[in-house]
Amino acid sequence: GLNASPGAATGAAVFDADRADDLGSKGQAVVLVRPETTPDDVHGMLASKGILTARGGATSHAAVVARGLGLPCVAGCEAIRVDEGKRLLSVDGKVVKENEPISVDGSTGEVFAGVIPTTTPDLSKEKELQALLSWADEIRRLEVWANADYPRDAMRARSFGAQGIGLCRTEHMFMETERLPIVQRMILANSVEERKAALKELLPFQRKDFVGILKAMDGLPVVIRLIDPPLHEFLPSHDELLVEVTKLEAKSPRSPKLRKLREMLHAVESMREMNPMLGLRGCRLSIVMPEIVEMQTRAIMEAACQCKKRGVEVHVKIMIPLVAHINELKFIRDRLEPVAQEVMNRKHVEVDYKFGTMIEIPRAALTADEVATEAEFFSFGTNDLTQTAFGYSRDDAEGKFLLRFVEDKILPENPFQTLD
Repeated sequence: GLNASPGAATGAAVFDADRADDLGSKGQAVVLVRPETTPDDVHGMLASKGILTARGGATSHAAVVARGLGLPCVAGCEAIRVDEGKRLLSVDGKVVKENEPISVDGSTGEVFAGVIPTTTPDLSKEKELQALLSWADEIRRLEVWANADYPRDAMRARSFGAQGIGLCRTEHMFMETERLPIVQRMILANSVEERKAALKELLPFQRKDFVGILKAMDGLPVVIRLIDPPLHEFLPSHDELLVEVTKLEAKSPRSPKLRKLREMLHAVESMREMNPMLGLRGCRLSIVMPEIVEMQTRAIMEAACQCKKRGVEVHVKIMIPLVAHINELKFIRDRLEPVAQEVMNRKHVEVDYKFGTMIEIPRAALTADEVATEAEFFSFGTNDLTQTAFGYSRDDAEGKFLLRFVEDKILPENPFQTLD
C-alpha cells in the first residue's frame, strides 16, 4: 500500500472502531483494519497502534488523522479485501481473521502477517539527531508547526519542538463517544431553538479541549479551524442504515427501534449529496447554520480568557474554511466578531486573537488580494486546493490511476505529496 504515516506497529487485526476502542483501552495492542476510515472511526484509531486501509491515498482521512496522532498507517492497500461482516481480510489466497496478529510499516507501505518485534524510539536519547537539528535551526527561516486536534496532540507536538499549532480540526472533538449523540441531536434538530439547546451542551466539551491545547502551547500561536466537513459525516452510514431498516421491516415491522431508524434514515437521505466534498460544508455550512460556529467561537474565546487569567500567554487564530468569495468571509466574520467581543467584555479580559481563512479553492487563490482585506491571516489547504485545481478526487485518484501517471512520467510527482 501507500506509506501514509511513518513508524511501525504490530497487533491483533480488528475490523471495527468500537472493538478497537474496547480492546485498546484494556491495554491490548491492535491494528485497525478498514476498507477506509471516516470520522466515525476516530475513537478506534486513538486506541490502536496502527492503521491499515484498503482504499484511500496519502491525503485520505486515515492518512491525515494517523499522521496527526503519530500513528503508523498503510493506506490504499488495494490488494487486500476487507470483509467487515466476517471480520477478516484476504489477499492472494491468504486470510487473516480478527484477533490474528499483523504488522504494518508506515514508512515503506508494507504489511506483514504475524508479529514483528518493534522498539519505541526515545528522541531525548538521540543526541546526534538533536545536534544535527540544532545546526539546522541556526540557519533555517521557516518555523515548523504541527496539527493537533486534542490537548495530548499539542503536548506531544511541543515535546517534539513544534513552534505552534498550524491546524486544530474542531470536528474531531465532536466524534468522542459521549459527544456524538449530542452532535447528532444538533444535526437532527427541527428548529433553531432545538439546535441551540444541543450546542449549549457541546460548548463545555469544546471549551475544555481548547483550554488544554492553549495551555500546552503557552506563548505559541494556535490556529483553530471552525467546523469543515458536511454534517452527514457525523451520522450513521446510509447504506448500513438502509440494510438495518430493511431487515427490521421484515422481522419486526412494529418495533419502536424501527421508527427511530426510519427517522435517522430519512435525515441521512435528506443530507445526501452527489459530491459532498464540493457541497454544504466549510463556510457554506456556517452561513446556513451560523449557530454552530457562534458556539465554537464562544468556546474558543472563553478558553482563551480563562487561560490568560491563569497566566498563559495566548495567541489564537480562528480559521474560517473553504472560502471562495470575499463576501462569504465577510458575512461570517461579521457574525463572529461580536461574539468574540462579548466574551472578552463579560470576562474583563483582552486576548490576542485573529480571524482568517484557509485558501483551498482556486478562486480564493486567484482573488487572494481581495480576500486579504477581510482576513487577518491565511493558511493554504493543499489537499483541497490540489483536488479542485487538478479535478482529482483525493480519495480515489491515488488508488486508481495517479501512481500510474507518476510511473509513466505523465506527472513528475504525486501532486498530493508535493507543492506545485
